Amino acid sequence: MIDVVLKKGKEKAVLQRHPWLFSGAVERAKGKPANGDIVRLVDATGKFLAYGFYNNQSRVALRLLEWNEGIEINDDWFRQKVRTAIASRSNILHAGQTDTCRLIFSEADYLPGLIVDKYADHLSLQILTSGIENNKAVIIDELQQLLQPKGIFDKSDASSREHEGLGASSGGILAGEHPPELVQVKENGLTYGINIAEGQKSGFYCDQRDNRRILAEHTAGKKVLDCFCYTGGFTLNSLKLGAASVTSVDSSALAIDTLQKNIVLNGLQSPQHQAIQSDVNKQLRKFKEEGEMFDVIVLDPPKYAPSRSALDRASRAYKDLNRIAMLLLNKGGLLATFSCSGAMDINTFKQVLAWAALDAGKEVQFIYQFCQPEDHPVRASFPEGEYLKGLLCRVL
Repeated sequence: MIDVVLKKGKEKAVLQRHPWLFSGAVERAKGKPANGDIVRLVDATGKFLAYGFYNNQSRVALRLLEWNEGIEINDDWFRQKVRTAIASRSNILHAGQTDTCRLIFSEADYLPGLIVDKYADHLSLQILTSGIENNKAVIIDELQQLLQPKGIFDKSDASSREHEGLGASSGGILAGEHPPELVQVKENGLTYGINIAEGQKSGFYCDQRDNRRILAEHTAGKKVLDCFCYTGGFTLNSLKLGAASVTSVDSSALAIDTLQKNIVLNGLQSPQHQAIQSDVNKQLRKFKEEGEMFDVIVLDPPKYAPSRSALDRASRAYKDLNRIAMLLLNKGGLLATFSCSGAMDINTFKQVLAWAALDAGKEVQFIYQFCQPEDHPVRASFPEGEYLKGLLCRVL
């Protein structure tokens, strides 16, 4: 195994078990490791620090895996990490109301660059690092042995792979059979049709599972607007718990079509539901011009800040989006607003909402703080894993 030498004085984060080591902290490699190879990280004196995946084309030169020098990273090591991750989700899947969740969450489960989502009898898998790419055969084999899925589908994101010097993934089936156009799953007792092959990201946003249920408890008898509704998570939960009306807005025709099918699947057809395919920002302004008002508004936009360098621009976008939403709420109405940008911490998000309220001439109370569910855990040594945050605001 090739040694990679750390620059003097750069040991702190490694000793604190942070899994990322940036290229600027590397002094040299004692050899020529290939991207994705497992290397031995040592300090300037040659003392062992950790094992990790090496990649000289990524800003993250090493993704650290193991800090115990006596533990060999081999096929059994990867199999054990897969087994441990899946076992930790057993309470979610055995409750009877849900058969979809995230089984493996990258660094949080000590498998950096691997995301596995379970959709009933199918798995959706993303491989985003060269190290996982090199070990995918044993990972796929272990998933098959443990879960016997009908199929494992590759949903690896091309742009993320580019940062690792990886080509576009082959896509399609990695094992088993191709998923049907809509795989039916259960979440919180509701049924969803998931388009794994063509849907966004891994196919479904299971990270909002708890938040959908919590928000729905505030929607009985209320006029609800669900923005960036995708395939209807907040919409269906609100209709189920007795919302007076729900308007769902998304720019994706596929999402709106799937949403309509999901409403039928659950027997929630109602003349009080309206689905609109439109750019959300434009539609909000149209509602304002028409004098439309709501009791509850959900804002669950895509990632505006993929990196810290984009945070200022993203903050302006979040502020403008939330400002116009506040203007569409009846006095005392509720705004459930989210950010899935890891670079946007909760305190910054609160400040952005305070600016939005000031510009809208509104007073805002934060009455609940949303977060990602337990199948998206956050390692104490890797706070960057906490990406989803949200606030339930009363707008006065």
